[in-house]
Amino acid sequence: MDPLGLARWQFGITTVYHFFMVPLTIGLSIMVAWFHTRWYRHRDEADLRLTKFFGKLFLINFAMGVVTGIVQEFQFGMGWADYSRFVGDVFGAPLAMEALVAFFLESTFLGLWIFGWGRIPEKLHLATIWAAAIGTWLSAYFIIAANSWMQHPVGAIYNPETGRAEMTDIWAVLTNVTTLAAYPHVIAASVMTAGLFVAGIAAWYLIRRDPPETDRRGMRYAMRFGLWLTLVSAAVVVISGDEQARIMFEQQPMKMAAAEALCETEQGAGFSVFAVGNVDAECDVRSLVIPGLTSFLADRDFDATIPGVLDLQDEYSEIFGEGDYRPNLIVTYWSFRAMMGFGFFGMGVAAVSLWLTRKNRPLPTGRWMTPLIVFTILSPFLGNAFGWIFTEMGRQPWVVAPNFDGDLQISLLTADAVSPSLSTAEVAISLIGFAAVYGILAVVEIFLLTRYVKAGPDATMFALPVDHPHDGPDDPDAGGGGGDTSPDDDSSTDSDDEQFAFAY
Repeated sequence: MDPLGLARWQFGITTVYHFFMVPLTIGLSIMVAWFHTRWYRHRDEADLRLTKFFGKLFLINFAMGVVTGIVQEFQFGMGWADYSRFVGDVFGAPLAMEALVAFFLESTFLGLWIFGWGRIPEKLHLATIWAAAIGTWLSAYFIIAANSWMQHPVGAIYNPETGRAEMTDIWAVLTNVTTLAAYPHVIAASVMTAGLFVAGIAAWYLIRRDPPETDRRGMRYAMRFGLWLTLVSAAVVVISGDEQARIMFEQQPMKMAAAEALCETEQGAGFSVFAVGNVDAECDVRSLVIPGLTSFLADRDFDATIPGVLDLQDEYSEIFGEGDYRPNLIVTYWSFRAMMGFGFFGMGVAAVSLWLTRKNRPLPTGRWMTPLIVFTILSPFLGNAFGWIFTEMGRQPWVVAPNFDGDLQISLLTADAVSPSLSTAEVAISLIGFAAVYGILAVVEIFLLTRYVKAGPDATMFALPVDHPHDGPDDPDAGGGGGDTSPDDDSSTDSDDEQFAFAY
C-alpha cells in the first residue's frame, strides 16, 4: 500500500477511536451537571451519589478523549502537510478558537469542579460544572464548524499566487449552513449516547446488585431520566438528520447518490432499505425500496429527479478533468444504514423500557438482560462511529469538497493533501504504533469504567472536612426543606463523622 492509503487508514483509525469518547463527553457533561443541580437544590444524598458516580465515569472518558484528541492536530502537520498548507488560513481559525476559548473554559472549570468539593462555596462549585459543560458544547461547535468548511467551503477566496485558500469572513465560516445543520444533529446524538449509557448502567446496577434504598431510588431516577432523554434527543436526531440530508443532496449530490446506491438518474427515486449484491459494481441490487422517498427527502417532492452516481461522474470529469470522483459505494451505502439502524434500535429500546418500568414496576430479569443492556449501551456509540465514517468517506475523493455555488478552485483532492515527503515505511511504522497504543488505551478505559461501574457509588465517596455552609435556596437556617440530609448543616455536631463534604 502506498503512503496515501496508509495515511488515510491511520487518520481514520485514530479519528474513529477518538470519536467514541467525544459524544459521551458532550452528553454526560450536561447530565452530571443536572444531577449536581438536583443535589444542590434538594439535598438528597441519592442525587449526590449519582453526581459522584457518573461524574467519575465522565472524568475517565474525558481524560481518554483529551489524550487521543491531541494526536489529531499533529497528524495535520506531519501526515497531511499539503492539506495544512492549503487550508491553514481558514481551518486554523476555528481550531484555535476551540483550543483558546472552549477547551480552556472546559478544562479549567472541570478542574475547579473536581477539586472544589468542600473547598469553595457550593453555589460557585455548582457553576463550575455547568461552565465545563458549556465549554464542552462550545468546543464541539468549533470543531464541527471546521469540519463543515471541508464539506462546504465558504467565507474564503483562492489566492493564485500562494495556491492557498484565504479566509475573508470568519462569521461566514462559523455560520455555514452545513454547520448549523450538523451541530444539532451531533449534539442530539451525543445526548442520546449519554442517556442510554446512564440508563443502561443504572438498569444493570438495579438488576445485578441489591443496593440500599438511597441508591435504589437514585438509580431508578437515573434510569428513567436517561430513557426519557434518549427519546427526546432521538427525535431531534431524526428531525435534524432529515434537514442535514436535504442540505447534503444540494451540496454533495455524489455523496447522497452513493448512500442510496443510485447509479442512474431517477425521477421519483425510492429509498433503499437494504441491498443484496455488490453495490459497488451493480446498479440493480437495491432489494427493498420505498418508492419516491429519496426524492422526497432530497427536494420535498416525491417526483423530484435525483442524479445518479454515473451521471455525476461524467459531469465532474468535464468540470475537474479525468478521474474517478465516486466514493467507495460499499462503505458509503452500508455505513449510512448502520448509522440509522443502531440509532433506531436505541430509540426503540428506550421506548419499550419506559413502558415496562412505568408506575414503579420492577425491571425484567433474566440472563438475556445483561447482554441486551450492554449492546444497548454500545448501539449509539456504533451509530455515531458509522455516521462519522459515512460523512468522511462519502466526501471522497475530496478532502475539501467543491462548493458549486462558490469558488471551485477552493477544493482539494485527498491524493493532493498528503505530505509529499512521507515514505511507506514511515507511515506504516506510525500506523502500527498508533494502533497498538490506542488498543492499550481502549483496554485501560474499559477496565476503569467496568471497575467503577461494578464498585458502584460507594467507590467514589469519601469525606473531607469543610468550612463552607450550604448557601443554596434550601439552606435549613433559611427555612428550606431537606435540612436533615445536608452534610453541611450548621445544626449538626462538630464531630468529624458528621461535619463533612463528599469529594473525589
